Amino acid sequence: MRKAAGEAQGAEMVPPGGVVPPPKVFSMMPFLIEFRCGPLRVALREAVPADRELLCRVYASTREEELAPVPWSAAQREEFLRMQFGVQDAYYRQNYPGVEFYVILIDGAEAGRIYLHERAEELRLMDIALLPPFQRRGAGGALIKAVLDRATAKALKVGIHVESFNPAMRLYTRLGFVEVGRSQVYVAMEWNPGGPRPQPAA
Repeated sequence: MRKAAGEAQGAEMVPPGGVVPPPKVFSMMPFLIEFRCGPLRVALREAVPADRELLCRVYASTREEELAPVPWSAAQREEFLRMQFGVQDAYYRQNYPGVEFYVILIDGAEAGRIYLHERAEELRLMDIALLPPFQRRGAGGALIKAVLDRATAKALKVGIHVESFNPAMRLYTRLGFVEVGRSQVYVAMEWNPGGPRPQPAA
């Protein structure tokens, strides 16, 4: 079971042993955006092979709380997380042709990752995660709003799978996502351009 942590976290569900039919690739241009979020300068750049360690570190940070009670040595934990990251990375690349891997930059620092996949009628937010020092500063929510803007421009819905115990569920609900399905662990959520508008933060 994968447990995400922190602001605006979510991940595409990877069914054990499952294989999804390869969808058609619709996105051809990189989503290279840069904007201000209060005092923060937020940007995306395309991930390159040299970013593998960074992406693995971001992935590992989302599982710290889950693995904290496990009586493993630091080396055992690192080996497990590297293996799990490799499985996830290979699954995305094999089953989602054209998947977009981006590194999140905040004030020029490498702060997290966001993965997107555009289909005929949907822009899938496959994964978004920020390293702990960059969480709860508004950047995650602002990035999701940028994804919604991209979807609106193309009349696409936005889909995401979120762990049912993930605090970010509140953020997605506030932004207008609604539940469309549920498994033992994941809640499938969807946002539509003509659906509920974002609610003001409490």
